[in-house]
Amino acid sequence: MMDRVIEYVHTRQILDSRGRPTVEVEVGSRGGRIGRASAPSGASTGSHEACEIRDGDPDEYAGLGVGHVLRTIKENIAPHIKGLDCMDQQDVDQLMVDLDGTPQKTRFGANAILPISLAVSRLAADHAELPLYRYLGGVGACDLPVPFVNVINGWCVGGCVFRVLLFNFINGGAHASHALDIQELMIVPMGAKDFCHAMRMSCEIFYSLGELLRSKNYSVNVGDEGGYAPALSSIEEAFSLLSLAVKKAGYCEGEDIFFACDIAATELYSDSCYHLKREDKQFSRDEMIEYLAGLVKTYPLMSIEDGLEENDISGFAELTKACGDRVQIVGDDLTVTSEVRLKEAIELSAINTILIKPNQIGTLSETLRCIALAKDHGIGVMISHRSGETEDPYIADLAVAVNAGQIKTGSVSRTDRVSKYNRLLRIAEELGGAAQYGTFLKNKRFT
Repeated sequence: MMDRVIEYVHTRQILDSRGRPTVEVEVGSRGGRIGRASAPSGASTGSHEACEIRDGDPDEYAGLGVGHVLRTIKENIAPHIKGLDCMDQQDVDQLMVDLDGTPQKTRFGANAILPISLAVSRLAADHAELPLYRYLGGVGACDLPVPFVNVINGWCVGGCVFRVLLFNFINGGAHASHALDIQELMIVPMGAKDFCHAMRMSCEIFYSLGELLRSKNYSVNVGDEGGYAPALSSIEEAFSLLSLAVKKAGYCEGEDIFFACDIAATELYSDSCYHLKREDKQFSRDEMIEYLAGLVKTYPLMSIEDGLEENDISGFAELTKACGDRVQIVGDDLTVTSEVRLKEAIELSAINTILIKPNQIGTLSETLRCIALAKDHGIGVMISHRSGETEDPYIADLAVAVNAGQIKTGSVSRTDRVSKYNRLLRIAEELGGAAQYGTFLKNKRFT
């Protein structure tokens, strides 16, 4: 046991996928082993998320440096966790939560606490001589997730394009420089026989979509999460292009491939209305629900994320009542990986699926408790990346560990996204015949 004692904590400032500084932590034990992890960063973020702290010095990285966070870890966190057993994850995480002492981790920042928490779990897995997914999930961790692949991105925040994992092929919203009003469209290879087949299908459709965009003289530049960011005229045109790309690649929509979207509706909401500025449309809450229900009827859509603004929990309940028997109604900004907010959503039947982003809450232990609460109440779980990612594939192991059955980690371009897919391909090989594919979605079969 003495070999498992945390002996040192080392920090460094590294760069994320947008070239912005972030925190990487190495935690070492007396046994000479090391666990390493880094903090991602969101762009389209919910107001109820755990806090991310930046230096604010305009002379360094335009104010985005994390030197203050590194000092916080060295001076205020590391001295307290040295000497703890790395396998006592709950104790380590609770100590950091208590030291911070604020509901949204505004004292230290989630970008200080999370990489330590994840690094400790990696160190413990190394001591157990187990892959991370097996250490976290036990012998039952064998379900490879259905990827939600970002293919088209929508709108722009600070000129950055963002995307989602459901094989994000089309980016929009806060994740793209050209503007669909919604944040992203994704393809979902439900009909794949296994995860490897799912990746092949997704890549082939991504290729065919690129060819279609070129043939119509659209840009094939990609955004933060790797999906294309063309200047399309409407959401309907985006769906039409996706349908053509699926057929061109030799697959059948509604059987092999389904679609998913992240509306990121909080970004569209002002003056009590939802504004689709590119299409010159304005919706009340009821009209927005009717609009989304129309998309469900028209296209092979099986998942809608953040269909309404983040504080309208009763509206989410109405949306779920209208469409939840046919599609996933996914809470992200609404629930922010928080047990407290998830409990409220469960009480009102506001969602049937929750998006899980560990940096929204700040520790692995809190993340796992939120996942457990969702599963106890029949709520689907989708593990997700952030728009500002690193090459760290932690969420790939997490998705398998908890048998989430679905993951959103961007498109099949950009190494920061593909690193997660490649990790899942390696896990699939390790599991061999024991591997399953997307069990939750296949059993639920919303479509």
